[in-house]
Amino acid sequence: MSDESLNYNLESMESAPKHANSDDIESMSFREAMAALNKTVAQLEGNTLELEESLKQYEYGVKLLASLQKRLNGAQQQIEELMGKVDKSAMTDEQSDSTLS
Repeated sequence: MSDESLNYNLESMESAPKHANSDDIESMSFREAMAALNKTVAQLEGNTLELEESLKQYEYGVKLLASLQKRLNGAQQQIEELMGKVDKSAMTDEQSDSTLS
C-alpha cells in the first residue's frame, strides 16, 4: 500500500460520520443536523470517497434528511394548530363585537 493511498484511507476514516445511528441524529439540534447534511452532500459531490464510504455517507445523509423532514413537519403542524387557535379567537372576538352593536 502506497503512502498516498494510506493517507487517503486515513482521511476518509476521519470524515466518516460520528453520529451514524438514529438516536445520535435525533439528539442533534436542527442546525447541527443541517450542517451535517451539508457536509455529507459536499463530501459526496467531491468524488473523493471510495464506493463503500460513499454508500455509508449516502445512508447517513438519508437518515439526516428523514430526521430534518420529520422535524419540519412537526413544526408546520404546531404552526397550523396555533393559527387555528388564533382564528378561533378572532371569530369569538368578532361574534362578541357584533352582539354589542
